[in-house]
Amino acid sequence: MTSTFQEENTSVSESFSRFYNRLIDQLPGIGLGLLIIILGVLIGTMIGNFARNRISHRTNDPLMSRFLGKAIRFVIIITAIMLALRAAGLNGIATGILTAAGAGAVVLGFAFKDIGENFISGIILAFNRPFNIDDTVEIGANFGKVKALEFRYTKLKTFDGKDVYIPNSDVFKEPVTNFTEDGFFRWNFKVGIDYDDDISKAKICIMEALKKDPMVIEDASHANFVIEDELATSTVNLKVFFWVDTKDFRMQALITKGNVVRNVKEALMQNGFYLPSDIQEIKLYGAQRDSPIRLQNESKNKEL
Repeated sequence: MTSTFQEENTSVSESFSRFYNRLIDQLPGIGLGLLIIILGVLIGTMIGNFARNRISHRTNDPLMSRFLGKAIRFVIIITAIMLALRAAGLNGIATGILTAAGAGAVVLGFAFKDIGENFISGIILAFNRPFNIDDTVEIGANFGKVKALEFRYTKLKTFDGKDVYIPNSDVFKEPVTNFTEDGFFRWNFKVGIDYDDDISKAKICIMEALKKDPMVIEDASHANFVIEDELATSTVNLKVFFWVDTKDFRMQALITKGNVVRNVKEALMQNGFYLPSDIQEIKLYGAQRDSPIRLQNESKNKEL
């Protein structure tokens, strides 16, 4: 028994000694591998930032430049890690990682279908997309300014301060409404005038009120106009269409609309146009002769 115990101790000592000697022999390679990883991270960051700045300078597109800068840095760092494993004498691990990546691609494709779908959608959106940074967009039920395009999601900042992270696959599939792509947006509202008022003069008055607001835009491509919309119960409703600058959408566009509505109302009233409220008509049918509504004025005699 004593002999067996001594043999086992000798075997453990020899195994530890071999492991120690092998580790000492591989220390230069491990050190070189760590150096490669550090250099890879530094070089990847530098090249990624350089590529981002160059792409942004050439295309004036911060969204695509940031995305491509991150992608280049990621690829360089992964390549540095694989080279570091080989330099450290861990060729088996490096080969195993590549083999596992290839063999597990199908499994991971099913297990992480959404992640892969969002990643591919992010790449497509980086090159061909319907928005830029700080554009005001509506994606599905989400409405706000675009703040970032990452590998998996697009970030929106809503106008009430919420941060919304939308999966890139949803952005790719959902209809996207861009309110600021060309910088113009057309507002409209209704105003009702009396049936006895002159419609043509009212339209001229409204157009003059639109021209007085410096934030209302009108050129060859963006015409403001007024049309007869409907014959309502007590008013002839006119519909006013006008263009505003949406680079500062949404606050400035809403303020401009409010100013225009106020200016139109004041201009119509100053020019003698009556803006009546809805009139409710009560009709009595059949044998009923008395109105169910009575006005009563009671006065009390006060004794002095």
